[in-house]
Amino acid sequence: MKPTDNFKKRKKEFDYCEKIIQRHSKSFYAAFSQLPKKKAQSIYAIYAFCRMADDIVDEKKDAEQLQELFQQLAAFEAGNVPNEPTWLALEVVFKEFPMDIRPFYDMLVGQRMDLNFQQPQTWQELSEYAYYVAGSVGLMLLPVLSDKTDQIIPHAKRLGEAMQLTNILRDIGEDLYIGRIYLPQKEMQRYNVTMEDLKKQKVTQNFIELWESIAKYAEKLYQKSLNMMPYIKKDARQPLLSAIIIYAELLPEIRRNQYDVFNKRQAVSTRKKLELIRTIEGNVEN
Repeated sequence: MKPTDNFKKRKKEFDYCEKIIQRHSKSFYAAFSQLPKKKAQSIYAIYAFCRMADDIVDEKKDAEQLQELFQQLAAFEAGNVPNEPTWLALEVVFKEFPMDIRPFYDMLVGQRMDLNFQQPQTWQELSEYAYYVAGSVGLMLLPVLSDKTDQIIPHAKRLGEAMQLTNILRDIGEDLYIGRIYLPQKEMQRYNVTMEDLKKQKVTQNFIELWESIAKYAEKLYQKSLNMMPYIKKDARQPLLSAIIIYAELLPEIRRNQYDVFNKRQAVSTRKKLELIRTIEGNVEN
């Protein structure tokens, strides 16, 4: 059976994955739904796998279920595909594209780090964590988006790290509520931001300077990640650029809202996303 026929055969499973990304990541869906259908479906399946792990850790906080997911991944690698929609869709993706299984394991390692959470002490520890939970996802997506993956692995890692740092800066209040602080301790000390300051939900000048130090580093990573565009397949350049621009827009959005990451979850509006997508339509170099 041709690979394309496999996508049709597993339409129900891919539809299941699409609903997951639609519900949980409107930004990624707005960007990657622009891809040709089977590439878009492949991204949805990869996202659904990541979401499965996220839910086990963030909602259920279940170490046993996470270990079961490790075991399912090992079974999948061995050719024993679990009879569940996400795995059945991923089987098609692995047949269609030259996928690498290692980033899938790495992402689960990152989820285990969240389950056994310890606040990072240094930038290096934060960067390592960001690779495992997000840089790994960039590597998962590469074979769908590029024929020259070996040449752009560092760029994909940078993009994943930038997006994770953006998540961290957006979710400071939410993470604090569940007992997680991803801001490195040494950076908090450097900018004289205490745990008590965070618990009081004070947007002080010191807090803004700490936040900006991380945000500006993330913005540099976004810029560096653009160096991979010439190596991305032509039909994937605009969707990937859309994802980068929409996600990066969260940082100026938070600035426009006076850095209030404690009282509401900041988001880029649907209208703004569409505006950003329109700005790059026709301007992506072929």
